[in-house]
Order: sequence, then structure tokens, then C-alpha cells
Amino acid sequence: MSERRTVARILHDVGLAAWFGGSLMGAVGVNGAAADVDDPRERARVANAGWARWTPINLLAIVAHLAGAARIARADKRGLVGGPASPLKTVLTAGALGATAYARLLGEELMRAGDVSISFGIRPPETTRGKLATARRHLATLQWAIPGLTGAILAISAFARESQRGVNQAQPTSVTQAPGAAPIRPPASGTARPGTARQRTRRR
Repeated sequence: MSERRTVARILHDVGLAAWFGGSLMGAVGVNGAAADVDDPRERARVANAGWARWTPINLLAIVAHLAGAARIARADKRGLVGGPASPLKTVLTAGALGATAYARLLGEELMRAGDVSISFGIRPPETTRGKLATARRHLATLQWAIPGLTGAILAISAFARESQRGVNQAQPTSVTQAPGAAPIRPPASGTARPGTARQRTRRR
């Protein structure tokens, strides 16, 4: 059981770290590099190529994170980990999933549009109109919303883990007894410790 919980923690943490790090790198690196391309019509192709390569890895990271989170949640309900799952963490995860899926749909729409003019990364130039301009504006917001949401999940997970560690350290350590041994009982108040009566007899 302990090994399964360890695997669940690994899936949860590694998947979430890849989800957060990949989205942040995409916003800073991929879209930032695309903005430096001289030809505005080539910028969309560069950005789309980068995100298309990352999408399968990102999907695996999300699946790993959700699988680990589900396993941890079941252990929490049975009292094996300690503490119920955070409702705020659940809401943030749902928001990050929705934002990631919506961003992917918008990215596919841009890819189908072909070589379109893009200025300042994925933000549309002033001359752009219609659904394509709306998609670019939404992507400009989502590129920062996704790492923001996943980063908040990371922070909540770290805080919950440290809080649970403090609770475990505060709990008294139980003494393990051999099978069939008599129970260990604390001495009653007023009972003399062994050797005390002998010392008093010698003094007299």
C-alpha cells in the first residue's frame, strides 16, 4: 500500500510539474521566439509548430497528474493519507483543464488558417478582424492563465503536504509490543519506583 501511494505521489507531482513548466516555457519561449521572426506570416507557423510538438507530451503529463490525484483522493477518503482533498485545488484543476483544452482548440483554428500575419507573439495586429482575431486575443490571455492556475495548484499541494507533515510529527509515537506480551501500563501516582523502598530501609 505504501508503494502504491508513493507511485501516486510521483505521478501527481511529475505530471503537474511538466504541465506547469511546459505551459510557462511555451508562453515565454515558444511565443516569444515566434515574435522575433521577421516575417509576420511566418510567426504563426513557428508558434504552431512548437505547440504541436509539445501537445502529446503535455497530454501525457495531464493524464499522469490526474491519475495520481485520483489515487491520492481515494486514499484521503479512507484516512490513509490524512485530510480531505482541497475543494480549491479541485476547482483550480478543473479551470486549468478547461483553459488547456480551449487553448488547444484555438491553436488548431490558427493552424488551419495557414500563414497569417501575427505581431507581438500571438496578439493580433490592429488590422485583423473576425474570429481569427478573437482567437488570438483569447490565446494571449490563456498563455498566462494556464501556468498561473497550475502554479497555484503546485503551491496548494506543497502547503497541504507541509501541514500534514506537521500534524504527523505532533502525534505521539506508539510503542509496538510483542504478541502475547502483557500491556505496558504507566505507574500509578503515588507508587514508589523500584529501589526506592530499599534506599529508605538502608537509611534507617
